[in-house]
This record gives sequence, structure tokens and C-alpha cells, in this order.
Amino acid sequence: MKPKQPIEYSTIGILSLAHMLNDMYSNYLPQMLPFLVAATALSTTRAAILVSAFTISSSFIQPIFGYFLDRQGKRWLVHVGTLWMAIMLSLTGLVTNYLLLVFLATLAGLGTAAFHPQASTMITVVSGDRKAVLLSTFIAFGNIGFALSPLLLVPLFQTYGLSATVYTVIPGILVALLLFFFAPKNNVLGGNAPTLSEVLHSLQTARKELLAITSVIAIRALAYTGLLTILPLYFLAQNLSSIASSHLVFIMLFSGAIGGILGGYISDRYGRKLLIVSSLILATPLFYGFSHTQGILSIIFLALAGASLLSSFSVTVVAAQEAIPNNKSLASGLTMGFAGGIGGLLVIIIGHIGDLYGLATAISVLFFLPLVAGIIALFMKNRPSAKAERIAAR
Repeated sequence: MKPKQPIEYSTIGILSLAHMLNDMYSNYLPQMLPFLVAATALSTTRAAILVSAFTISSSFIQPIFGYFLDRQGKRWLVHVGTLWMAIMLSLTGLVTNYLLLVFLATLAGLGTAAFHPQASTMITVVSGDRKAVLLSTFIAFGNIGFALSPLLLVPLFQTYGLSATVYTVIPGILVALLLFFFAPKNNVLGGNAPTLSEVLHSLQTARKELLAITSVIAIRALAYTGLLTILPLYFLAQNLSSIASSHLVFIMLFSGAIGGILGGYISDRYGRKLLIVSSLILATPLFYGFSHTQGILSIIFLALAGASLLSSFSVTVVAAQEAIPNNKSLASGLTMGFAGGIGGLLVIIIGHIGDLYGLATAISVLFFLPLVAGIIALFMKNRPSAKAERIAAR
């Protein structure tokens, strides 16, 4: 019988708090878009390109960080990455040139690309036999940060204008200091560093499973990033106030954070694949329920849809780490980074659909995508649930 691995809750708490702030910044640009559109008559396609620039740089670089972190953990990446992103985003409201704005968004994405593989791997290493549920908690804090962005940033921009972005660097400085002084100082990754040939062998062995997982994540990321980008513009076109729009986005994202925790718990008990397939397939009719009802019923549908869409967020990361268990940071980079970047890149197409056929059509396409992801998830490998493995290990 293997000795039970201790769970380091203080480490998990510090990293989860940092993740909340980090992902609040990750949802920064979509909150600026309605104000940029009002000030500069930005097209939907150009707005989507701006968000995609951040998403792509923050995503495609993650597997590279992940590979090198599997070889040697770099503790400083979590606090330097967070501070870097905060500084770059705080400058976005001060520039008027569109290309410079895209450049700043691209640079900002590198900060979160540095943070996520290191932090998420630390979480899984110190989570004992509760990896999915505790990684879900870590990711839920990130989703809560996403949810808080519209509540905090929209009133700020509405009251003080886009030049107020310069003050948003302050939370980044505070959290970077917290991580510098209190994040674990030891290299918690440990173990022998995998060689490039070993990494390639792991990828080759698990290629079919990883293809299914990354495809699911890419399509879910397209739906998720697309909704974050298009929904505020859609609500603006429907003459909904910026504050009311921010409340609806908050409801979707906060429900998603709760759904992420429940998803991790359910997947630990009943298996990863069952949770991923069922939650994604369920999300599509719930989103359509939101768009075809009114009042409190519509809000309930939106909350349930957000919870359903994001309940598999952390579960797919753990599924990839289980597929290539000797390359956890690379798995995190592939799932939270590369696959998400593919989704972020395709958001430009959704923006173009919005320009050609209207925002309502673009939203309808986004609502359909979780169903597609759920069908693809049927091709994932069935693995025993964490609960079943714990019982077998006794």
C-alpha cells in the first residue's frame, strides 16, 4: 500500500488567490470592447482580433513553457508573469493606435502563459489523491476572477474612461509581491527531467487520446472566448446598459466557477469522460433556453448553461495529465494553452460572421459549439474514477 501523499492546502490557497487575479486580467480586454467600439467605431472583426491576439500569445507559448518546466521548475514565473501582464494591460487605455493596441495585447498574453503551467503543475503535485477537485478549486478561483472583471472594470471605465486602465496595475503589483514572499520556495516539481525523446514518445503513445482531449478543449475554448467577446457587443446592440450587461456576464462566469468545482468532484467519483460528455452536450440546449426566454427564467438558463459549459474545465486538464503522466506541465500547456489558443484564433471567424450576418447569428453559432465538443468527447478513453482507484489501492 502506497503512503498517502499529504495535501498542502496553504500552497493551494496562495496559488488559487493569484489565479483569481491573473484570470481577472485575462478577461480584461472583453470589458474594454464596448467602450472602444463607442470611442473608435471598431468593427466586430477587429474587436475579435484584439482579444484573439491576447488569447493566442497566452496560449500557444504555454506548451513551450510547459516543456521547460517539466525539465526544471521556475518559481519566479508565477509572480513575474502576473506583474508583466498587469503592466501591459494597464497601458492599453492610453494608446489610440490599433496596431499598438494589438501589440500590447500580444505582450500581455505572455504573462499568463508563464503563470499557468507552473502554477497548475504545482497544484496537482501538492494535491495528493484529490487532484481533480483541488485543481477544480484552483481553476474556479480563476473563473471567479473572470467573473469579477465585468463587475469591477465596466464601472471603472464607465466612470473614469479608458485612461483609468493605468490604475489597474496596482492589484498586479500586490499579488506579485504576495507570490514573491509566500509562494513555495522549493521546487515542488521534483523528479528527473524528461528528455525531448521521452516527451515525443509520450506524445506518440497517447496521440489519439490527446487529439480527442485537445479537440474538445479547442471547441469549448472557441465557445467560451467567443461568448466573452461577442456577448458584451450583442448586449450593447440590444440597447442593454453596460452595467446590466456586466451583471449577465458575471452570472454566466460565476456559475461556471461553481460548475467547475462540482465538475471536479463529480469526475473524481464517476469518471472524467462521463462528466465531460454529459456537461458539454447539456450546455447547448441551456444556452438556447437563455436566448429564447425572458426575465428570471432566462437568467436561470444562463446560469445553468455557464455551469455546464465550464464544469469540465479542470477535468480536461487532469485527463491530459493522466494521458501523459510524466509530462504534467506539458499536458497543462497543451490543454490550458495550445488547445485554448486554437479556440482563441478561431474567434476571429466568429467576429467575421457577426459582421456579415449579424451578432445574433454569431451568438447562435457559439451556442451550438458545446454540443459538437461533447460528441467529440465520446472518443476519449475511459479511465477508472479517482474514487475507484482509491478503493483499489486500499
